[in-house]
Amino acid sequence: MLPAMMLASALAASTPAAAPAQPARVQAVQVPQGTIVLDGALDEPAWQQAPVLKLTQQDPRPGQPTPYVTTVRVLSDRDHLYFGVDCTDPDLAKLSVHTLERDSDQKHDDHVTVVLDTFGTHRLGYVFQVNAGGGITDGLISPASSDPNYDWDGIWDAKVQRTATGWTAEIAIDTRSLQFPPDSTQWGLNVQRYVPRDQLSLQWTGISLDASIFDLSRVGTLTGVDGFEQGHGLEISPYALVRHDSVGNRSAAQVGGDVRYHLTPGITATLTFNPDFAEAEADTQQVNLTRFALFFPEKRRFFSEGSNIFAFGAGLVDNDTFIPYYSRRVGLVDGESVRVDAGLKVLGTSGPWTIGVLGVHMGRSDVSNPTDLFVGRLNYDVNPHLRIGTLLTQGDPTGTTHNSFAGVDAIWHTATFRGDKNLTLSGWAAHSSDPLPGNHAGWGVYAAYPNDLWSGYISINQFGDALDPALGFLPRPGTRQYDYYIEYSPRPTTGWLRWVRQFFYQFEWQQVDDLHGTTQTRRIFTAPFNADTESGEHFEFDWIPDYEALTEPFEIAPGVILPVGRYHFTRYRFEAQSSDARPWRIGNVVEIGSFYDGHLTQMQPFVDWTAFGGKLRFELQNETDFGYLREGNFIRRLNQLKVSYSFSPDLIVSTLAQYDSTVGHTGVNARLHWILSPGRDFFLVFNHGVEASITDPAARNLPISNAVIAKLRWDFRE
Repeated sequence: MLPAMMLASALAASTPAAAPAQPARVQAVQVPQGTIVLDGALDEPAWQQAPVLKLTQQDPRPGQPTPYVTTVRVLSDRDHLYFGVDCTDPDLAKLSVHTLERDSDQKHDDHVTVVLDTFGTHRLGYVFQVNAGGGITDGLISPASSDPNYDWDGIWDAKVQRTATGWTAEIAIDTRSLQFPPDSTQWGLNVQRYVPRDQLSLQWTGISLDASIFDLSRVGTLTGVDGFEQGHGLEISPYALVRHDSVGNRSAAQVGGDVRYHLTPGITATLTFNPDFAEAEADTQQVNLTRFALFFPEKRRFFSEGSNIFAFGAGLVDNDTFIPYYSRRVGLVDGESVRVDAGLKVLGTSGPWTIGVLGVHMGRSDVSNPTDLFVGRLNYDVNPHLRIGTLLTQGDPTGTTHNSFAGVDAIWHTATFRGDKNLTLSGWAAHSSDPLPGNHAGWGVYAAYPNDLWSGYISINQFGDALDPALGFLPRPGTRQYDYYIEYSPRPTTGWLRWVRQFFYQFEWQQVDDLHGTTQTRRIFTAPFNADTESGEHFEFDWIPDYEALTEPFEIAPGVILPVGRYHFTRYRFEAQSSDARPWRIGNVVEIGSFYDGHLTQMQPFVDWTAFGGKLRFELQNETDFGYLREGNFIRRLNQLKVSYSFSPDLIVSTLAQYDSTVGHTGVNARLHWILSPGRDFFLVFNHGVEASITDPAARNLPISNAVIAKLRWDFRE
């Protein structure tokens, strides 16, 4: 624990004494309940009473005028916060909308982003996005990652309308679904508009190329938030479903739900009983040519809520290095679903303290015994820059052994380093207890300088050979890992290179040693040419020398086993992609070169087509790997097709079909999602799976699932 404690003390002592510059301020004007009719038209007289925020160009030319004039107004009633956004656009025919589906990636669309720091800590926040077609996306911000977690779903809605001068968005956020201190009189706020055809961003605060909309240290101040009623603090969310699987001719009906109660105005407890996650989207499969487990994101609603509170350290999640609490360990053992009988979660803040507690009881299954699992997270804000915390976990998802984990971490961040630059420092230390012999401790330090022209980070982590977070994700215990990264990203403005928006010259050194100092892996990533053009295309060439030391045989493909030994090889990577703003997006990533004791060619083409203003979307992706090794040859294919049609942003049908040649598996996940109103959903889900034996031709196309599920979820509040 000593490294993190020393780092925390040093950072506390180094906190700047000078007060930061006063941020921009705006007041939410209170209106009577029912004043705003959510239709996208800002025609209620109340909108004219609100102060006007004007967004300013942030990227690519901070502070310069643009034709995309954008104004924002804020209203509130007793349980809603409203945003009215007026987006001027000189050419509506060029608006880019690729999707209306809930929680889809909107970075290719004309969209507006609202960021709220309801805790006032500049660390935990909410993200709300709406694109020009009315599609909505939301997420959670934490200091552990530079990107939000978009798997969280809040209760809110938004509508848009086209106007003679552009488009408008009307956003209504149900504040009863947010966590915030009971005595708060102001929240952090920032608003951004993105125009993809010009790769242009406008923001309210943080007018610098080094500023990110998700950096809560750069938010402005929203007042007028002290009138929200949190009701009686009781919310009941029952569900009912019916299921039939023709494989085995099994049918079932099921009921369950969640009960939420405000223990205090700032702390909420959620009890889930007999939960079901049938509506969760299927995982997007990945090809694994390594010896280690791959990371998959959490998509189950109960576990994604509050995930930013449980996040640990900084830089660990972004690189999938170490996640001490990985919620997919709950209810999933060795890839098999395990019934969760009940769970209790407590989340919230009290003064400088932030708390997260999770307790779950898992039932018996073919791969696990009944067991109880516990996770506890406690954070303390020392000052506006420094947060320290601890994380505890107890239990083993298999129910076969006793396991506990304890860790401490510290994160220090400023957006005023050397004027207006970003700097983040972090450290962590941990220890696990279980019957495994060996070193149960781990520690790490991290320093990041994430800015526009120059950026980089240094990460050093050590994991004991017996460090075992049973509820976590740690693919390589018994190692010391080094990661050094630097990037130089100039923006040409004159001469023959004006067609380039920005270059990205990158160098990264990754090395993994065992605890005795013997190198197991070394990877050097260089990008001699990496550029985005002014028209939105992307071109890249990378040179990647690799080194792998195998201490035991590695079966990289069925029947292809690499022997123990040291392998030096070099990969060459080429990438080309068309502009994100167009209805058609095509691209390809090709890697060639030596690979272990042979050669490997990888191709990853994709096609993305959108029609009818984002209502219809086809996404086709393929990865094909041709391996030619001394021990044998192999071909791996992963084909993925997603088709979605949005009758409206509230009624969407989507189908994801995947074929993985590695296990001969074909899967289809089709979903109808009907949002009856915010917090009230109907799902109709069809899952079909066929597995083909790659060794027995007579055992092909074996059905493993053919299920239909109908589910209704309804929220009641008092």
